Amino acid sequence: MTDTVSTPARRNAIFAVIAMALLMMSIDATIVATALHAIQQGLNTSINLAGWTITAYSFGFVLMLPVSGKLAERYGRRRVFIASSLAFTLASLGCGMADNIYVLIALRALQAAGGAGFTPTATGIIVDHFGPTRDRYVSLFGSIFPVGAMIGPIFGGYFVTYSSWRDVFFVNVPIGLLIFLLAWRFIPHDHPSRDFPVKKMDTKGIALLGSALFAGMLAATALGEKTLTSNVMIFIALLLLAIMAFVFFLRHIRRSEAPFIHPRFIYGPDFGVVNLVNMIFSGFIIGAMALVPLYAINRYDISAVGSGTLLTAQGAAAMVCSLTAVMLLRRTGYRLPLYVGSAVTIAGLVLLAVPPMAGISPYAWLAFAAFLVGAGNGTINPSMRNAGLQLAPESSSMLAALRTLSLQIGAIATISIVAAILAHQSNMGAILAWVYAILAAIRLLALLLVRYVPEQRGAW
Repeated sequence: MTDTVSTPARRNAIFAVIAMALLMMSIDATIVATALHAIQQGLNTSINLAGWTITAYSFGFVLMLPVSGKLAERYGRRRVFIASSLAFTLASLGCGMADNIYVLIALRALQAAGGAGFTPTATGIIVDHFGPTRDRYVSLFGSIFPVGAMIGPIFGGYFVTYSSWRDVFFVNVPIGLLIFLLAWRFIPHDHPSRDFPVKKMDTKGIALLGSALFAGMLAATALGEKTLTSNVMIFIALLLLAIMAFVFFLRHIRRSEAPFIHPRFIYGPDFGVVNLVNMIFSGFIIGAMALVPLYAINRYDISAVGSGTLLTAQGAAAMVCSLTAVMLLRRTGYRLPLYVGSAVTIAGLVLLAVPPMAGISPYAWLAFAAFLVGAGNGTINPSMRNAGLQLAPESSSMLAALRTLSLQIGAIATISIVAAILAHQSNMGAILAWVYAILAAIRLLALLLVRYVPEQRGAW
């Protein structure tokens, strides 16, 4: 790709389109959780199958992230962005019309495949066309996702209470069509370089990674079953299958002439530590904070509505601190925000773990703790988003996909392990308190990794 710098007015229009797509995707990641019970009743199915509407989305999203990054580099960011918006919109329409749980699960995977194309292509479009301002615009992504996390549950609750669970999906259709039309109008065409020959898609690598992810998710599901003693052999078999598939995947990409993920982007110098920090610093926290409403209900008997609004405090803090970090990033570099943000996050995790003090109500205590965790996460996001991109701007789509993949794996691992533990415990509130304490200790130890994060001041 060759860089073409857009005018300020054009940049604002392009970013507005990108922001709409990312916001739609982030809302969809949280809105469906509020409709699970309604989906179960509406389609006359079990809660386990209804839960697979979220699992299937996670699987499709995680698998298609690197695939969409590779497709963007092969066919162009604009084409893949537009195709992603169309796939997401049509799949959303199908989800709303589904009258069978298995059809809904399949369409959720297709919807995730479309959503997974937004972040890699959006990042590549900005890197290609925004010139010296690209680091600041890319950093602004961190202020979009918290907005979706805040309003998704609110919209979901409204639709389920006053309308139908189907509207959770139908709401994406007019928004998706608008994004499709605006993207066609405003996003500039790519200019593929003729220096690199077009190679075939690495289907074997995709299949191996998909098998590893799917087997791992099935193993996590088996681990969380209350009848674990009778399913232990199934769990072990699935876990071994996931490990074997991942080992074969790593061996394949080392030997392949055109792997769909280059090995150096996964564990190469600088790239490896960036991926690990993304997973521990952000992925673990995303997973842990998704459990805060459950924690509030079980330990402090806070209402379902009140427990859900705790995430609003987290999202608001993440948005404000992310915007502040964007403005200061060129002067602070990448490592200082990681230290500051981690200190704030650790303080928030500790407050979540300990009971309220000084007569403060449980809700106010948890809201302040969630606010601190959100503030810490918002502070580090611009640093980690840029730390990987500045190493290889020409592969921005793939690197953006790998960052999101690291976050997703960290979040899924955290939720799966904690859910498996909770399935065999009666006092969930006390167990979750220990989870937050342990995560605070892990984060403190992980600060040793910050010194290895590549440093950068100024624009890249």
